[in-house]
This record gives sequence, C-alpha cells and structure tokens, in this order.
Amino acid sequence: MKTYRQLHRWHIWLGWLIGVPLILWTASGLFMVLKPIEAVRGENLRAEPAALVAAEALPMIDPALGPLKSMRLAPSPSGGQWIVEQGESTTRFDSRSGKKLAAVDEAEARAIVAKAIVANLPITAMTRFAAADAPGDFRRPRPAWQARLSDGTHAYVDADSGELLAVRTPFWRAYDFMWGIHIMDLDTREDFNNPVLKIFAALALLSLLLAFPMLIIRQLRISRNRSPR
Repeated sequence: MKTYRQLHRWHIWLGWLIGVPLILWTASGLFMVLKPIEAVRGENLRAEPAALVAAEALPMIDPALGPLKSMRLAPSPSGGQWIVEQGESTTRFDSRSGKKLAAVDEAEARAIVAKAIVANLPITAMTRFAAADAPGDFRRPRPAWQARLSDGTHAYVDADSGELLAVRTPFWRAYDFMWGIHIMDLDTREDFNNPVLKIFAALALLSLLLAFPMLIIRQLRISRNRSPR
C-alpha cells in the first residue's frame, strides 16, 4: 500500500511537469500532418521548369576566383544560362554568347517569380536580403530576393544565380512554428538533439514506466478483494 501511494505521488507530479509539453507535442504533430508535405513546401505552386535551350557557348572560367565546384545549365527568362560556382562565388553566363551576366536585379527577380509561380498572384513587394540577413522563413546563407505575393506567400530568388530557391506559404510558416514547438527549438528550429527535448522525453518515459507497476499493484489488490474468504 505504501509503495503504491509513493508511486502514485511521483506519477502525479511527473504528470503535472510533462502535461503541457505532451499536449504541445500532440497538437503540433497533429497540425503537421494536416496537409501533404508537397503542399506545405508550395510545390503545387511551382511551374514546370522551362525547356533548356541548347548551349551554343561555354563560359570563360576565371581561375582567380578559385577552384571550380560546379557548372550547370539552367533556364532563365531570356532562355538559358550557365551557373558556375567557384570558391565562395556564384557567377552566371549567357548560354548562347558565353558572356558574363550581371547579378539579378529587382526587375529580373520579378520576371523569374512571375514565370516560376503558377498561382498568377500579384507581387506586392520585393526585398533584397544579404546572405547574413536571411529572413526567418528562408534561413539559407545565400543573397536572395524576396517576392511577397498577395496571398502572403514568399518566393525567394537567388540574387546571384537567378534560381528559385524556396516558396514559403502562410501555412509553411505556421508549420515551421509548430515544428519548432515539436522539437522544442524555437530559435533555429533545426536542433532536435537539444537537452530540453531529451529531458522532457526522458521524464515522459519515466512517467509511463511508473504507471506499469501501479497498474499491476492495483490489479493484484482488486483480485485479492474479489477472492472468496
């Protein structure tokens, strides 16, 4: 009897301690499965990539920029372009002439978004962010243009390569917040190995383990009381 009461007391205190995190885990997990992940990522808003124009010229690689990491052919509003990554820099070249292209300006970023998003929503604002100042719903170390659409969706275009890097819908931002709650990391929303999550997960497991001996003791008491004397 004394053992049961002690276990019950510990179980109650642990329940109060982990009750709120368990509710948050369950609620955030339920929210995150409301929509397919493709819809969360805005993949349904992306247009099919345009057919690549056959390259007629190769870019002139500048060895001074560092070792060549990658070189790929990609679509652009004007046709096609080479995207060359060397060292820490990304440069683009016209696929027909081989000439170096300037960094993406606001007008070109608008054209890229208008062509890449199928929702046909008007752009309400354009903002350029440096790599070190990436917004919370982007979180990539790349300079980018943010196009705000009328429904609250944000489309991000790489300011160097002109590629559409991300589409962030209002639901994606809510999903991202719920993910931060789920892993108990509202700062970076990436560290699911943090000590807070480990502690509360361990306490939840301990509370569950305490419930089993309590259940066994209770069943034994019920059986004893029912047995004929």
